[in-house]
Amino acid sequence: MKKLITILSLGMFSLGFSQSAYYNDYQRSITDVNWQTVAANLLLSNQQKADLFALNNQYPDYYSWNRVYANNPDQWRTDRYTSIQRIMGTEKYTKFKNKYYKGQNPVAVYNRNKNNYKSTQAKKYKTIQTKKNAQNSKSMSEYNRRKQAGDQSHLHIKGNNGKNKK
Repeated sequence: MKKLITILSLGMFSLGFSQSAYYNDYQRSITDVNWQTVAANLLLSNQQKADLFALNNQYPDYYSWNRVYANNPDQWRTDRYTSIQRIMGTEKYTKFKNKYYKGQNPVAVYNRNKNNYKSTQAKKYKTIQTKKNAQNSKSMSEYNRRKQAGDQSHLHIKGNNGKNKK
């Protein structure tokens, strides 16, 4: 029984942890943009500004966000940016997207961020392998240089004091 409770609690913790990463992305989508500046630059109407700020305040904490997106945490991206497009209109939304997301779909930007951890780990591994290969290359070139120079030190074996034991 204790094992079952432990397994269930670990499962719920890991699910909650992964969903909190989605919520953090959601929060960054709000805090990384100066919405006052966006409204001023795009000449949004008072109603559009009010709708946009209401959208930004829709889920003030993780629990309110989680009630809606617990079963499909990826969905927040599509919902949010569809709502922003509806509020701004297609033309202003395109200007917003070009300025803040370099013309890319914000949904795709946040989906790509979701996988950054994996790609970062792969890059670290490749860097480590490259460094190891460079070290091995240096060692081998030193060995070859000594061998060509007639230096017998490349034949030294650790623990061998030069005497033959029979």
